[in-house]
Amino acid sequence: MDGLLLVDKPAGWTSHDVVARCRRLAGTRRVGHAGTLDPMATGLLLIGIGRATKLLTFLVGCDKTYTATVRLGQSTVTDDAEGDVVESLGARNVDPAELERAVASLSGDIEQVPSSVSAIKIDGVRSYARVRGGEEVALKARPVRVARFDVRAQRASAVDGLPVLDLDIEVQVSSGTYVRALARDLGADLGVGGHLTALRRTGVGRFDVTAADTLQDLTTLRDEGAALPVLPLAQAARGQFAVRELTADQERDLRHGKRIAHDGVRQDPVAGIGPAGDLVAILDESGDSTRSQVVFPPFEQV
Repeated sequence: MDGLLLVDKPAGWTSHDVVARCRRLAGTRRVGHAGTLDPMATGLLLIGIGRATKLLTFLVGCDKTYTATVRLGQSTVTDDAEGDVVESLGARNVDPAELERAVASLSGDIEQVPSSVSAIKIDGVRSYARVRGGEEVALKARPVRVARFDVRAQRASAVDGLPVLDLDIEVQVSSGTYVRALARDLGADLGVGGHLTALRRTGVGRFDVTAADTLQDLTTLRDEGAALPVLPLAQAARGQFAVRELTADQERDLRHGKRIAHDGVRQDPVAGIGPAGDLVAILDESGDSTRSQVVFPPFEQV
């Protein structure tokens, strides 16, 4: 069992829970994931098995696509529906032009303050642990990119007699962007408060959730004695990265830690594929020559 597994994570599961289940299904402890999803969230989780755990480092930094629902009119301590409501201002008659302006202000290259209940460490302690311990946490803003922020639908309703406005949105964001922080900041800009009530990851880089399997489906496959639908390393790499076809001499040099001449300067990682069709290495072609960032040993050597 060696390659990339696309899993449609259910609500209520942590990413660690999914990894633990996949370890049992795959029969190996060499399993990891490329990018945490909160328990509330559903959707695409990339699981690396065997040698593919080395590939995860390069997949974590890919752009992510999400669908989500933002509730305007209420703020919560966690910026999502799992936290206690800290302010209820209501959202009656939100001006469409103001909403459009606020969405535009949260698009492109922005500075975002992560949610205080994030996993970011402060002096070695997770921010969420400090918040749950009663501390006031102030995280520093950091640059992120929101390549797309589309409002797909709006629904006005009431919660405990309070008027709220639910927005169904779709966003494409850089790694490290918090969608619940976008909900928080959108509500703050409009002066009504906001939080996230639903979140689904639909894409990671070029991988789409429509190609993912549920944990129930994967469990059924194993119960029936069938193999898991694991993408082989080379196929997974070809699906995400630019590809360089290597000669036998180039493959040998890279496996021995040597550099090779490059065939064009590229800033993004490049998948080096050997003559036999195997993934040899992830390459760095940003310098005067090509070097390997990580080398994948032949399967029989693992």
